[in-house]
This record gives sequence, structure tokens and C-alpha cells, in this order.
Amino acid sequence: MNDVTIGPTLETERLILRPPSAKDLDAWATFAADPVAAEFLGGPQPRTMAWRALCAVAGSWVVNGFGMFSVIERDTGRWVGRVGPWRPEGWPGTEVGWGLARQAWGKGYAVEAAIASIDWAFAHLGWADVIHAIHADNARSEAVARRLGSRALGEATLPAPIGLPVVVWGQSRDEWLARPR
Repeated sequence: MNDVTIGPTLETERLILRPPSAKDLDAWATFAADPVAAEFLGGPQPRTMAWRALCAVAGSWVVNGFGMFSVIERDTGRWVGRVGPWRPEGWPGTEVGWGLARQAWGKGYAVEAAIASIDWAFAHLGWADVIHAIHADNARSEAVARRLGSRALGEATLPAPIGLPVVVWGQSRDEWLARPR
């Protein structure tokens, strides 16, 4: 497989965020097949569907100039999830979303990567606001949204083929820039 990436690389204290590439497939497929990690992301998927999802996110960088980043642990080089700007056709808004492999849970990585992604989206994409589309039963993601300073804004249904009902969390660019650092 060719390993081509298109887009920026962001670095935080513990993480490297870069556009997805072919070398992410094994870890991405393991994440997508995990019934616990994928519970609120449409459920577990076989490797073939994980490949399609990886290609859709990578393709978003080409088509839209943005997409979710692969999240890499700086110390280990291990792929631990995908976080970043996302807005497929019919989406309820300009989202920064997250999904992490279970071994990365409880370390603050979702918040750390989301902060870098939101900062980048506001600085480079000109977004006026940011949302997070979160399943109503996903208390862990609601906690991340709260830590980011977002609030519940209403309900929506994600477009087909996903079709999941979600609570839309979010905030304006001005609210984000005014938050305590």
C-alpha cells in the first residue's frame, strides 16, 4: 500500500495528529471491530468497512481540505484513534468528533486532541461554531464535550446510512476563544 498523507500534522504534549494513511489500517480495523469502542459509532464493523471508513476520512482531506486526524501516541508511535473536523453531506453542523481505542480511554487524549483540532479548525477553516454529535447514552463523550466547554444544543438524526439519533453539543468560536485556558 502507498502511504500518502495530505494535510497538516499537529502536535500536543503527548500526541501527534496527522491525516490518516494506509499504515493506520490494522489499528483502525481493530478499533472499528471492538464492540465497546464502536458502541456509539454505529456498532462494530468488519475490516472491509473499516477500510472504507478510513478512506472516507482520508478522502475528506482531499475533497474538503479537512478531515479527522489519526491520533498517535508520541511516546510509543501507536495509533490510538481518530479525532478532528468532520462534516459529511447532510451533517448537522461543523463537527469536531472523536473516537478512541479502548487502551487510550481515561488518559485525557480525547480532550487533548479535540482542543488541538478545534483550535486548528477555527484558525484555518473559518468556522463560526463547532459541534459534537453524541449519542444520548454516551456519557463518556458527554463528559469530553463538557470539558471542552460545550453545551447541549438540541437533537438531530445523522444522515443515512448512519441514521443514529444524537444530541448536538457545541459552542461558538467566540465562546471557544473566551474560555479559560
